[in-house]
Amino acid sequence: MKRLFSALLLASGLFSQILVAQTQPASQSQSGSSPTTSHAAQPPKPNCTDNGTYVNSKGQTVKRPETCASAPQGATAQCRDGTYSFSRSRRGTCSHHGGLAHWL
Repeated sequence: MKRLFSALLLASGLFSQILVAQTQPASQSQSGSSPTTSHAAQPPKPNCTDNGTYVNSKGQTVKRPETCASAPQGATAQCRDGTYSFSRSRRGTCSHHGGLAHWL
């Protein structure tokens, strides 16, 4: 019984040291980034694939849906396949892209 208790005590001590070691770099990076909060207010420009444009039913030139890490500026919807749509009309938005996931 003493061995089990000693093993549990040792394991909990090692585990707590691992947790402390993992949380320290995160807090240091947060404190190091505080002087540059003005950059954090502006979201980074998402890396997108440029798929060109198309002419919609109203004769307007619109960007084709793009695959991006996050919603790009001007996107109006996210499609079910993960692409972002720039559609200016609700009809047909995200067709050929699995349908509409949600409006932005």
